[in-house]
Amino acid sequence: MMAAMTAPASPRNPMAERFRGFLPVVVDVETGGFDPGRHALLEIAVQPLAMTEDGVLVPGEITSTHVIPHEGGELDPRSLAVNGIDPHHPLRAARQERTALDFVFKPIRAAIQAAGCQRAILVGHNAHFDLAFLNAAVRRTGHKRNPFHAFSVFDTATLSGLAYGQTVLSRALQAAGLDWDSTEAHSARYDAERTAALFCGIVNRFRALGGWLQPGRADAA
Repeated sequence: MMAAMTAPASPRNPMAERFRGFLPVVVDVETGGFDPGRHALLEIAVQPLAMTEDGVLVPGEITSTHVIPHEGGELDPRSLAVNGIDPHHPLRAARQERTALDFVFKPIRAAIQAAGCQRAILVGHNAHFDLAFLNAAVRRTGHKRNPFHAFSVFDTATLSGLAYGQTVLSRALQAAGLDWDSTEAHSARYDAERTAALFCGIVNRFRALGGWLQPGRADAA
């Protein structure tokens, strides 16, 4: 009797091995204040990260949207002065909070599946701020398909303090030799893109120093 033939196992995406099955997704939010229970979510940008076959972390595609303040959401004029957002501008093209979450969660779920991961983990600069506002929006809308870990994060403020001795985003980027345009700051899309560059740079630098090698490669032996 002929032995049954089995197809060779396909290699796992290296991202699935790197962070215990979690996919790092950079998130930046712009808000109407500092209290996620009171103040409105006004912008959100997400950027799933990817990994080359050689284990190099690279930024993926950014998805961003303006958000209509939820009913009862407060707007602190001091915060609006910093981020320059006019929540009531007629050309803002903002989405309702639930629709905005659906819009940014969809590419994250696709990236999780493509990377062979089980869940997303939020990467942010002072990341618990972003996670708190994200979780508050999820609770308000009763969203049942939040792809993010409920409380774990990667915080580039902490990591850049370790790697470069700087905790302010602009200074950390400059210390890392990366670009920073202060005129673009406090846009969720721009800040997410810059945070992604910083996080990838730190992770890849650590790997180049021998701190992590892709399992299964000859140089990991």
